[in-house]
Amino acid sequence: MHATSTLDRPPAPSEISPRSWRKAFKDIRDALGQRQLWAHLGWQDIKQRYRRSVIGPLWITISMAVTVTALGLLYSQLFGQPLAEHLPYLAVGFIVWGFIGNCVNDGSEVFISNEGLIKQLPAPVSIHVLRLLWRQVLFFAHNLVVYFVLLFVFPHPLSWTVLLAIPAFALIAVNGAWVILVVGTISTRFRDIPPVTQSIVQLMFFMTPIVWNYDQFKSNPNPAIAERAKLAEINPFMHFLEIIRQPMLGSPIAWHHWLVCGAITVVGWALALIVLRNYRARVSYWV
Repeated sequence: MHATSTLDRPPAPSEISPRSWRKAFKDIRDALGQRQLWAHLGWQDIKQRYRRSVIGPLWITISMAVTVTALGLLYSQLFGQPLAEHLPYLAVGFIVWGFIGNCVNDGSEVFISNEGLIKQLPAPVSIHVLRLLWRQVLFFAHNLVVYFVLLFVFPHPLSWTVLLAIPAFALIAVNGAWVILVVGTISTRFRDIPPVTQSIVQLMFFMTPIVWNYDQFKSNPNPAIAERAKLAEINPFMHFLEIIRQPMLGSPIAWHHWLVCGAITVVGWALALIVLRNYRARVSYWV
């Protein structure tokens, strides 16, 4: 019998390159399997923040309610919108933007802030992504109380399409995961990225229809204003905002927003997998 050539036998686990698709997918799979760990850490983050507070995480809901009420009273007068329409519109925008913006801002420091755990705990790097994402989901759930209160005070005619808010939020969360992974990895290597990210998020807040109504400007009798309002479609944050705000407010569903979000999801996760494959092993050296 001929001896088996080293070129013919499968590589041993230790011989697999760190830049391996197998290890990249294994990192995600192992992180998803350790749900109790990242879920517990995410909940502890919130408890730690409000450790000595009397009402605890309820401050999240109160803070959102005060902000929405104050800005709603102001901007409903500035834009000439009925308070019963503009306040729920602004509330949903703020709640969803809080989730999106925090995923980007906190995501830029997701590995930097977990330096101790990364160096001491042999765990997949995706665990820290899921921990941050779960924390933001909990924040979103607290803020969602404001929406239900406003829905009771200012009833909106809702239909079965309100159920689309569930897959819409799931799609936003899936995109939040790849954003955290990509931005967090880049920021760990280049420490100037977090301040840049925060500036971009702040700028995009004003360019996204949160406090101002996109449909109001698009239907403006002045054709120049109506035409310029369409430029808001270039903003990817707007599409993610609309896929969940439209069903939550009982507005007609514009399906092109879903198509844009679906395309961004595919491209974004392709980029995230490349980043995870090439740089996953370097994160512990960069922090």
